[in-house]
Amino acid sequence: MTRLWAGIDAGKSHHHCVAIDEEGRRLFSRRVANDETELLAMIADVPSVAEDAEVVWATDLNDGGGALAISLLVDNGQQVLYIPGRTVHHASRTYRGDGKTDAKDAGIIADQARMRRDLRPVRASDEISIELRLFSAHRTDLVADRTRAINRLRATLLGYFPALEAAFDYSLRKGALVLLTRYQTPDGIRKAGHARIANWLRKQGVRQADLLAKTTVETANRQHTAVPGQAAAAMLVAKIAAQILRLREEIEEVEAQIEARFREHEYADILLSVPGFGVQLAAEFLASTGGNMDQYENPNRLAGVAGVAPVPRDSGRVSGNHHRPRRYDRRLLRACYLSAQTASVHCPTSRAYYARKRAEGKNHKQAILALARRRIDVIWALLRDHKRFEYRTIPVTQGV
Repeated sequence: MTRLWAGIDAGKSHHHCVAIDEEGRRLFSRRVANDETELLAMIADVPSVAEDAEVVWATDLNDGGGALAISLLVDNGQQVLYIPGRTVHHASRTYRGDGKTDAKDAGIIADQARMRRDLRPVRASDEISIELRLFSAHRTDLVADRTRAINRLRATLLGYFPALEAAFDYSLRKGALVLLTRYQTPDGIRKAGHARIANWLRKQGVRQADLLAKTTVETANRQHTAVPGQAAAAMLVAKIAAQILRLREEIEEVEAQIEARFREHEYADILLSVPGFGVQLAAEFLASTGGNMDQYENPNRLAGVAGVAPVPRDSGRVSGNHHRPRRYDRRLLRACYLSAQTASVHCPTSRAYYARKRAEGKNHKQAILALARRRIDVIWALLRDHKRFEYRTIPVTQGV
């Protein structure tokens, strides 16, 4: 049977598809709109260029603009490989010419799929995992927006009221943010006084209102100079504080949605039984793996995708030299690393394994990565067998 390799250079509004045969000859080249009708026509036309051809598809995007094309290919029973854009960029240097076009990139993607054997197949994720990926990405954006807003708030406060800027941790103290929506200047705080501020804070539902008001008045009594631009800065502080409060509410709402959908997944109870995994990290794990362990034939493959499997870098007489792989899923690595770090503190078995690695001369980061690699074996086996984690199932000498 003839085999064709079809490369898709995915874009926002249009894709370009190039199909080559086993000798690398270009048999098909077409620019198609990112539209279901045109994409289905392309999927039907590519196999027709060679009779009884088996087509292997490859694309440089596995979500975003390429999501519709991938869904249509998977729904039509086509084999789809994912080749990262960075890989395509580096591979393009080995092809003739310095020019760059969508058709050339699609041809490179097809040719790389023809020659390489290390590309990951794209498999359909379950609905819950897809939703968790979207919710988690949105939460990440909201958290980043909140961090930027808090930094702007602190910088603005520092410019005219440094004592109040240093008095509270605005990333944790919601009551301090509520305070700033009404009281922002030293003279305004002194004029209002402790009793009035405390009463207002209590009406807003702030806990420890008396302590918060007392600290605020103390900071105001330490500054009696009005810095130039104070009025404008105070107005900005009030607006930014209100913005941070809104972001906090949005983050809490998204986290509630993540938890609700996560607990509906078949792997939810299993992952939550593993030390170090809470709802958010477990949801990120599912979102990164697609909620299906069938695409990982063994734990080594999962560890490689997660970036916790060391890669040898030996040359000549130098041996035993390892480094972290360059190609891995950073979201999956984050979930595995943070859960291992938590387990190294709260799980006796993981703590013992971590201590042994430190005794071997590894630094903190290396020891956590080693623990994360060992935990991958356990997590993969638990999900494969649909069993909850139990401490007695893992000997102390192996770690978790």
